Amino acid sequence: MTAVDERGMTKFFEKFEPPEGVRVELLRGEIVMMASPDLVHNLIVEEVQDQIPRKRWARLQTQDVDIIDEASEPVPDLVVLERELRPDSGRLLPSQLITLVVEVVSKTSVDRDYGAKRSIYAAGRVPAYLVVDPVVAHCVLLTEPVGDGQGADYRAQRISKFGDPLPLEFLGVELDTSEFGTYPGVRPHRLP
Repeated sequence: MTAVDERGMTKFFEKFEPPEGVRVELLRGEIVMMASPDLVHNLIVEEVQDQIPRKRWARLQTQDVDIIDEASEPVPDLVVLERELRPDSGRLLPSQLITLVVEVVSKTSVDRDYGAKRSIYAAGRVPAYLVVDPVVAHCVLLTEPVGDGQGADYRAQRISKFGDPLPLEFLGVELDTSEFGTYPGVRPHRLP
């Protein structure tokens, strides 16, 4: 896709109205539509959000994110930023304001969450990306973004099994993962 095509897709996406009950995001010029999430997914998002102190941190669910120099507007399951940096309004939250994005893997989002979104968030210089994976019962914390565009990635990766505490020093929190559920009957994958 050329830069002109991507800009055109971004403008189209601004006006796009998805069907009711469908979530959409723009990932590198492609519109991705997803069904509403599973209860396991939503309970994990709630559990993570509840452990991040509200007094210091804004914890926003399904907030559209503007990634600099990308034809991407991902919608993470949870966005965390310092409360005083939170804008008063607007649909798009600039990626440079964000401290942490959280994606809970769904039955159909494995490749996106571990692949395209990893690169997109790193390109947007989001300092920390947490993938919570109820398919294989582990969390992957990615930090230290480097590179640009599709070559962007995170230098540091920490994997923790569900049930093990996950230190999030940059938030001043140790995440308790013992209540995170898993999807029954879903075939495991080998990512990250």
